[in-house]
Amino acid sequence: MSALPPLTIPKRELRDRFNQGGYWERAQRGELIEVVIDDNHPASPLAEEPFCTQSQLIEYQTPSGLAVAIVHQYLRPDGTLGLTGLPDPKMVRDRGRIYLPDAP
Repeated sequence: MSALPPLTIPKRELRDRFNQGGYWERAQRGELIEVVIDDNHPASPLAEEPFCTQSQLIEYQTPSGLAVAIVHQYLRPDGTLGLTGLPDPKMVRDRGRIYLPDAP
């Protein structure tokens, strides 16, 4: 059996899948491992975040190393997340299928 091809969906639907799957909460509880795959300093001035805020791409992995989500976030110097206060999903694996945001 071959793997299902990635499916592009509207950003709102990707966020809904991410939220319904509880990926961020599972990462906060330590059920998923957060791996920083990109970390830029400083964040873009367009983000209007405090000085020394990091623009990050984070991969959430199962303990076996399977990537189940990738998110973008602005990590402020005080440890809080910027903009909405939540990570912005860029990839979600749900029931064996990878979902990606469609083009803007």
